[in-house]
Amino acid sequence: MAQVSINSDYSEWGSSTDAGERARLLQSPCVDTAPKSEGEASPEGLDRGTTSTLGAIFIVVNACLGAGLLNFPAAFSTAGGVAAGVTLQMGMLVFIISGLVILAYCSQASNERTYQEVVWAVCGKLTGVLCEVAIAIYTFGTCIAFLIIIGDQQDKIIAVMAKDPEEASGGPWYTDRKFTISLTAFLFILPLSIPREIGFQKYASFLSVVGTWYVTAIIIIKYIWPDKEMTPGDILTRPASWMAVFNAMPTICFGFQCHVSSVPVFNSMRQPEVKTWGGVVTAAMVIALAVYMGTGICGFLTFGAAVDPDVLLSYPSEDMAVAVARAFIILSVLTSYPILHFCGRAVVEGLWLRYQGMAVEEDVGREQRRRVLQTLVWFLLTLLLALFIPDIGKVISVIGGLAACFIFVFPGLCLIQAKLSEMEEVKPASWWALVSYGVLLVTLGAFIFGQTTANAIYVDLLA
Repeated sequence: MAQVSINSDYSEWGSSTDAGERARLLQSPCVDTAPKSEGEASPEGLDRGTTSTLGAIFIVVNACLGAGLLNFPAAFSTAGGVAAGVTLQMGMLVFIISGLVILAYCSQASNERTYQEVVWAVCGKLTGVLCEVAIAIYTFGTCIAFLIIIGDQQDKIIAVMAKDPEEASGGPWYTDRKFTISLTAFLFILPLSIPREIGFQKYASFLSVVGTWYVTAIIIIKYIWPDKEMTPGDILTRPASWMAVFNAMPTICFGFQCHVSSVPVFNSMRQPEVKTWGGVVTAAMVIALAVYMGTGICGFLTFGAAVDPDVLLSYPSEDMAVAVARAFIILSVLTSYPILHFCGRAVVEGLWLRYQGMAVEEDVGREQRRRVLQTLVWFLLTLLLALFIPDIGKVISVIGGLAACFIFVFPGLCLIQAKLSEMEEVKPASWWALVSYGVLLVTLGAFIFGQTTANAIYVDLLA
């Protein structure tokens, strides 16, 4: 592949241009993405990693699948039924995969190893800062969603333990939702969020994947062999309006968003080639699509239009198989929150150091105090917001709009800028086609983000 000449000037922020002196943000704990030096670089300009093709597929699937699948049955209901939901997912999958390939191409061209560094190098300072701010807001909102999920699942588990599922909400003070969320957060999430590194979290990722598959399996089994007390609501067969279909897009974006972590995974491969990467992400997205479709279709057909935004809440509290699924989801969220917090904290730290014009090595002495303070502020704010926002659907709708920026807008801008940087005097037809496709990605992402923001403002005004 022809290399693209892209200017990546960091000097405007007063920080060193040496890659070893820049904060390496959003590094996946599962992959080896150490900064490269001139002596270690390969002829192609990138280090050779240790991740195999199959390993890369597993990591991308792991990054894609998560608690977001709980909202997919409600997304099918919002879209207007199975046909509309499947069509929407299949159509969006093309853009999702292409965005991952574009990021790999731009990473190779710019010789950068993380999502925001690629955007910064290819699109410039302003877009790079916007990208980092978007990552911080996205990870902050996702942490809120995770705490709400913990509360939702704990409510059902406590109802079973109280042996009075219908009246559990009126139980003793120690069964109160706000108390149980706070206790769990302080005992487990806060201690896991303070450390500087999160490499130890990789051992919990396997259980998270197993839990995700278990939840999908339970939802499918409960559809095939439903309990007698579960009666579905209206089964929609067509969308109420064309806008209803677009209202389901934020959930799909939130579910399939693995783009931020995809760039380090690409650079960790033994053969970081765009063609190979295209096969990796296609296989990974097909696997994720199967999981999301199985969950969405069977969950929607089980409950119809009455499905809860968190599908597990629609099942009876005393169902033990579903209770195990709830426990798996809680475990997954407990290990995912610190990772998302680490990503957001790293971005905030990088923005602060660049604003101050300091290299990472110059500020080691105060790093620990600042890290603890950042962690406490982040943790307390997300906890307070989670305690007073009971509906996970609203949170996912907002952060799903930001996910659309990572899937469509920033990859589209990178593609446009990368092609504009090429020096050919006569532009071939493929050049114009790729630039046009980049414009399409940016337009689609901006539409989803704008619609999501407008809907959130509209709902708040009605409230």
